[in-house]
Amino acid sequence: MKFMVETSARHVHVTQEHLEILFGKGYELTKKKDLSQPGQYACEERVTVVGSKKEMPGVSILGPVRKDTQVELSLTDARSIGVSAPVRESGDIAGSGSCKLVGPCGEVELTEGVIAAKRHIHATPEDAAELGVADKDIVSVKIDTPERSLVFGDVVVRVSPSYALAMHIDTDESNAAGCGREVFGEIVK
Repeated sequence: MKFMVETSARHVHVTQEHLEILFGKGYELTKKKDLSQPGQYACEERVTVVGSKKEMPGVSILGPVRKDTQVELSLTDARSIGVSAPVRESGDIAGSGSCKLVGPCGEVELTEGVIAAKRHIHATPEDAAELGVADKDIVSVKIDTPERSLVFGDVVVRVSPSYALAMHIDTDESNAAGCGREVFGEIVK
């Protein structure tokens, strides 16, 4: 069974509190476009991520707001701006990297929250059953591209009825496999 493989570029998830510091009291995110995962969307709002070496302007915010602010960078992005970004599942930010976020109305110093997202598959319980996997399983996924086919190991399966079937990799991983716009993967044993 094949499934869509999507490239997840650098982005930020923010709390309502941090959103209001960055963009002003009472501010609400402006939806730009829906993403493949139900209820998730890219926003018009962008921030600058500041590391110890340099800053990265124009980083997209994804909505809706969350309970914790989290910055997701590729390992190349993190190294280039001088921040630590351990490879973690989304939401696992305890003891992760630090940075500063700068918006038009203010700044937020994050003592933790910077990660390189662990490659993962979102699946509904029905999709997981059809794929023969369960929540938190670690699998390998083969991606066929014209010139750089690749097998990714250490892919975590995340199962929830609120997901849509898709695999997410970051820009470093996408570039390594020569991914184009429409790419599919399949679990290999």
